[in-house]
Amino acid sequence: MRADGHAPGRPARDRHHAPDAQDDEELLRRCATDVAAVAEGIREVSARTGAALRLPALTASAHRRPRTALAARWALLRALTDRHGLGGPALTAPYPVRRAPGREELARLVGVTALRLKIAAVLVNHPELAHDPGMRRLTAAVTAGSDPAAVRALRRLFQDPHAQRALAGLAPLMAELPAVRALLDAAPPTGPDRCEGAAEAVGLTDQEKQVVATEGSLLGFLRNIEVLSADGRILVQNVRGPDGVVRYVVQAPGTVPGRPRTGSPHAGSGAWRDPAAADPPHTRYTRSVLLALREHGIPRGADLALIGHGEGGTVLLNLARDRDFCRAHRVTHVIAVGSPPAGGQPADPRTWVARIADRHDLAARPEAGRAGAADPLSGPHPNRYEVAYPGPIRAYPACHLLRAYIAHLRTVVPEVRENVDQALTPYRGTVVRTQAYRVLDRAHPPEGHPFLTLPTASVRTATGPVEVPVRYYDTSAVHLCFPVDARTARTLLPDTGRMAPSRLGGHALAVLSLYEHRCSTIGPYAEIALSLPVGDPWRPRPYDVAADLLRRLDLRRSGRHVLSLAVSSEEARTVSQEVWGQQALLTGAEADLAARALRLAAPDLGLTVEGRLGPGIPCPDADWVLYGRRGEGTVRTLVRTHGRPRLHIGAGTRLRLDTAAAEPMAGQLRRLGLDTARPLFVLACPRVLLHRSAGALLPC
Repeated sequence: MRADGHAPGRPARDRHHAPDAQDDEELLRRCATDVAAVAEGIREVSARTGAALRLPALTASAHRRPRTALAARWALLRALTDRHGLGGPALTAPYPVRRAPGREELARLVGVTALRLKIAAVLVNHPELAHDPGMRRLTAAVTAGSDPAAVRALRRLFQDPHAQRALAGLAPLMAELPAVRALLDAAPPTGPDRCEGAAEAVGLTDQEKQVVATEGSLLGFLRNIEVLSADGRILVQNVRGPDGVVRYVVQAPGTVPGRPRTGSPHAGSGAWRDPAAADPPHTRYTRSVLLALREHGIPRGADLALIGHGEGGTVLLNLARDRDFCRAHRVTHVIAVGSPPAGGQPADPRTWVARIADRHDLAARPEAGRAGAADPLSGPHPNRYEVAYPGPIRAYPACHLLRAYIAHLRTVVPEVRENVDQALTPYRGTVVRTQAYRVLDRAHPPEGHPFLTLPTASVRTATGPVEVPVRYYDTSAVHLCFPVDARTARTLLPDTGRMAPSRLGGHALAVLSLYEHRCSTIGPYAEIALSLPVGDPWRPRPYDVAADLLRRLDLRRSGRHVLSLAVSSEEARTVSQEVWGQQALLTGAEADLAARALRLAAPDLGLTVEGRLGPGIPCPDADWVLYGRRGEGTVRTLVRTHGRPRLHIGAGTRLRLDTAAAEPMAGQLRRLGLDTARPLFVLACPRVLLHRSAGALLPC
């Protein structure tokens, strides 16, 4: 069986409409669970066999009956270390045994088979996950030639610190990956792990103060979480209820796929590396929430409502299980939206627990939680309220986003909102105090430190406030550079009479930039940009780009004028137009730019770029000034990068453009003659950090 869930030679069915697709997924999941149990059993048998070889009685019998005792010891040793037996490690034997090259322990081989089955089960109803960067890397590892090769590929993947974020985004597999990692003895090199969560009070911006709810309601609390989830802050509000009593509402966000959690203990990679994950009340995130509540000054015995999304909901469910916490405060309500069930029962049997989940949300399924966790909402109980509804969005992670749940509670399942609001009647009053807390991870530096730890400002856009500079924490970038006719290039620039293309010999240079943004402050998206290097808008000179490269970025006058831009997310399109002055198209795109074999396909544009990079030479980071247009002015944006770019000959890369492709990008590519050309050279960086400043409007 392949990793996509299809048998060899069997045609793929339409999984979204096949009536037995759900049965196939359930069957594969159960098979994966059974095979994983077999792998654990084999590991236990290997451990017992190694212990039997060390028994003093067996050693003593070798002196009394050497012929039979030595034969028995040899049989046990062969069963333990032979490639046709358990294939156990030589260290479990009473003396060192050399392992044959390419041999792996049987338990590890069976564990990889269980992971293959789980991947196939996930892809049955969610084929879109096959294009996820983490799933691509995981699938490539488990299908790497023979089974021993797959074990070694997985071990290298788990030990790669750059892969932790990509793997941590695979919520449907988070219960299996740590178990497989332990089976392979491949703990990631994250340094000493200590449970050092922390919290500090932070103020709200003026824009956030206008959005944060001033009256208690379910949708108001959820909107608060969405507003503050960009940088992982939690919110504590004091609410004066209808009876005049002040109660407290704790609101905690979860991990948003493709967005950073700078310095936060509930980053996706934090869950991957947290050694205390098996003891939820003592994880970093839980510890940070406790410190925030202590700093807020909640009096002993006060009533608390805990509301969270995703991982934040799971942490609050675990917090309600902490007996010491429930002795100090009365947890009256716990509401988890889009969260998997947590194990155990609340410490206070009077606590009203609600869990709301979209059936298509893979992160909210029981198997997405910790392995072996029991569902606290199972069985009838007067204080339990669980809703699993079929939402209109099937694709993950779109169905997991909090904005999708808020929309569903308004339109798809309004009765659920009404029922929860009725249960929250004591908290349906005026908010008398609002305080945000940034939860921190003292044991690990913030993501992107020190390059991406810089001051930011908030800019209002049509899709909400955006922090600038926009920061990109995990990106692959490829720049295809083509020589083009200078006069043709000049006709594509704005008709202002000031900008002129820079020249390379007798030609101008066109740059087609491809980006796979896996994690950024505006979410994950693919980007395709066609630009022309141009000179100083006030004093254009044909060759000033080459001289400008020797200057600091902020002192450069030349740059690249963006002719056309296509992005795969609405938020990125809005930011490109309103912040950077670059008119962008919204288009679907699939990109895989992290390996030597490049591929980007944008069917709506009729554009495909693919090829294989040959040998390259390292070069300095490619910082650029980008120019765009807003009204009658020019917008200047600084882009700083940090990575290891390499310069390659472009002979192995091809750009294909369908004849039915639409304007403006396709038309500009044709006019420049790039629809049949190969790039002169390619600048590629498999992993780069970058940040883009806010655009400065120039009067030209």
